[in-house]
Amino acid sequence: MVNKTIFIMSILVFTFLFGTGYNAETGAYSICQAQAETGVSVGKEMPTFTANNLNGENVQVGGTGVPYVLNFWATWCPPCKAELPELNEFANAHTEDVQFYAINIEESENTITDFLQNTGYSLPILLDADGSISQEFRVRAVPTTIVVDSQGVIRYRKTGGVTKEELENVLSTL
Repeated sequence: MVNKTIFIMSILVFTFLFGTGYNAETGAYSICQAQAETGVSVGKEMPTFTANNLNGENVQVGGTGVPYVLNFWATWCPPCKAELPELNEFANAHTEDVQFYAINIEESENTITDFLQNTGYSLPILLDADGSISQEFRVRAVPTTIVVDSQGVIRYRKTGGVTKEELENVLSTL
C-alpha cells in the first residue's frame, strides 16, 4: 500500500512540475499550452538553416509566413529522377505561395548543373555539400520530402517518391 501511495504521489508531483509552467512575473503556476518544439518530425517546428544555391548565394530557409517544401535528392537516385518531373511542375505552379527547395546531398555543383541542363528542370536547388543538413533532418534515404506550414511546423514527411497530387493534397490542408 505504501509503494502504491508513493507511486501515485510521484506521478502527481511530476505532472505538477513538468505539466505546468511557472510565471516569474506573477509568481503563479499555470498549465502549459502545447507549443511545437523544434525538431525534424511531423508536429515539430522546423529548424532554420542556411545553404548555398547553385549561384553561390546563401539562402536562409525556415521561419514563418509561407509554406515550405524541402525535397532531399541526388542525381544518381532512380526514385529521385522518377519524381523530378512532377516536383518541377509543382514548384513552377506554386512560385507565389510556396517556397520549394530541392536539396541535393553531397554532389558537386558541376554534376548537378550538368544534370539540370540535360533534363531541363528549373527547380530551386540548394547544396548540402557536406551532408550536414540531411543529417540534421535525419534523412536516411532519398528522396525524402518535408512540407512545412506557414507557422513553421512540419506537417508532412515522406521517404520515397512523392507526386504532385500528394503535395497538392497536403498543401490544401495547410
